[in-house]
Formats: sequence, C-alpha cells, structure tokens
Amino acid sequence: MSAAEPPGDGDHQLLVLIDPLARRYDGESVRIAKDVLSAGAHTKICFADGPDDFAKALSRRGSRRPVVVGDDHALLRAVSQLHRERELSDSALSLIPVGAAQTLELSYALGVPRSTVAAARTALDGVVRRLDLLVDDSDGVVLGGLSIPAARRAPGPPHTVWDACRTLVASLVRPAPPSPSGPSRTHRLRVEADGVLLNDLDRPVLDVSVTAQGGGGLADVVIHTVSGETLTAEAKAVTASGPDFRYRADIRTAGPVRTRTWTVRAGAWGLVLPTASA
Repeated sequence: MSAAEPPGDGDHQLLVLIDPLARRYDGESVRIAKDVLSAGAHTKICFADGPDDFAKALSRRGSRRPVVVGDDHALLRAVSQLHRERELSDSALSLIPVGAAQTLELSYALGVPRSTVAAARTALDGVVRRLDLLVDDSDGVVLGGLSIPAARRAPGPPHTVWDACRTLVASLVRPAPPSPSGPSRTHRLRVEADGVLLNDLDRPVLDVSVTAQGGGGLADVVIHTVSGETLTAEAKAVTASGPDFRYRADIRTAGPVRTRTWTVRAGAWGLVLPTASA
C-alpha cells in the first residue's frame, strides 16, 4: 500500500453505482448513502439492473469518480472491468458496504468503514490509497489473496451472470458439515517464486497461499506440506502447476487449471479510505 493521496480535482463529481442486490438486501442503507453523497457532491446515480448496465455506466463515467454501493462482488466487478479497460491507474474507487457480513469480509480487510454514513463520508473526504494487485495469466485480478486448495468442501454451483442469488444463499444456506472421517485432501503441486523452485510434485502439500503485501510490489507465499514443513517466500511472480486444481481468489473459486501464474502489480489500483488510516 502506497502513501495516501487526495482524490484529485474530480472528487466532487461522483458516479454512484448501486448494485441491485444492495437495494434488495438493505434499501434503507442505500437511501442513506445516496442522501449523504448527494449532500456533499454532484452525483449521478445509476441503479444498475445487471452487468451490462453496470459496465456501461462505469465505462461512460467521464471525469466522475466511481462510488460502488454493494458488497465484495460489486467491488471486484468494478476493479476487474477497469483493469480490462486498462484504466485502473487513472481511477480511484470508493465503496459503500451494503450486504451480508460474510460478503463484505474483503472490503473490511482493505479498510473500508463498516458504517454506511462513515463510508459515504469517506467517499467524499477520504484519501486515495494505492494498493497492490495480483494479476493472473488469464487477466484475472485478485485484490487480497488466493489459496490452493480452494476449500475443504466441494465447490459450489457455477456463478450466474449477475451472481443473482449470492446474498440470499449467504444468509440462508449453511455450508455442508465436514466429513466425519478421512484424511485431509492433499495436492501435488510445483510452486515457483520468481523462477525459484519452492516445492515440486514429489512433496505433497496441504495448502498454498499467495497474498499481496499491500506495498512494495511483492507477495507473501506460504506452503504447508504434508510432512509438516512450512515454506515461505516473497516474490513478484508466483507459478503453481500440477494435476488439475482449483483455487480460491478473494471471494471466488476458479479452475480447474493445470498451471497459473500470478504477478504483483505495485500500486495498481486506488481505493478511497479514511484519512486516519493513511
């Protein structure tokens, strides 16, 4: 995470992108966010009905700074689109968190205020922090970290176009209980950090994690092996390869793949955070 900087000349010209699930989950918080933002800035409100509306509004924002009202999925969607358009370096995002607690863990970890009013005021008066980004070789982005294996239980159903049921599922459905017996799953993975071999296929692993440090353009790599070893490294690029494997990147499960490389982009994106966190 780099030093804080002011949002810039366009900080009082805001595009407020409201995720449809945020309206359904907590319409009152959405209304409060709109009122606070509209009282302090020139705002254009977009009630996105789906991914196409969201993408069109974001791409047509002009000089307006985007403020996303929603959860981690909505934040990741905005960052992903700006990355694909190669406009992340010239943009700064704000988030007003609205959603179930388990769908906001990433945003809170990044420093977004939990209160609707505090987050809206931060969007108006906060500072931009430049954050590192993990970009994979399929042009996917990771804001926080990733892990292999993705989870101890079987992967969930595939994503719909708009993740239409994510909040309902998160709030109503409990995960399946773990199996009462049987060993933990292990993986045979070759892991390289900046071209240096950390682990090969002949040494099974329990899990691998890669986390952007937040500054300096390096990622922390941690490998737990079946034999009880813990291998660590810092690297700009990390490659995992081996038999088909899934991985958990931020809030989404991806794969199966046989090889994937993640590269750290230092200070690649900007998030408006409270001044006190600078």
